[in-house]
Amino acid sequence: MKLCIKEVREEVGIRITELARRSGVSQSYLSELEAGKKKNVSMTILCRLAKALDVHVSVLFNCDE
Repeated sequence: MKLCIKEVREEVGIRITELARRSGVSQSYLSELEAGKKKNVSMTILCRLAKALDVHVSVLFNCDE
């Protein structure tokens, strides 16, 4: 299943550096997530990203593949 973190982040209008700051997740890790290089992401990290983006965590899974 593809995560749509980048798409949501861009829709919200924040840079990856800002998402990293808000979520406490490193920018390099976020880059790998957005590129699809990380496949096993913890629910804790997904919840932190969703909170930082001000969306429900399910939104991060609603992508057109």
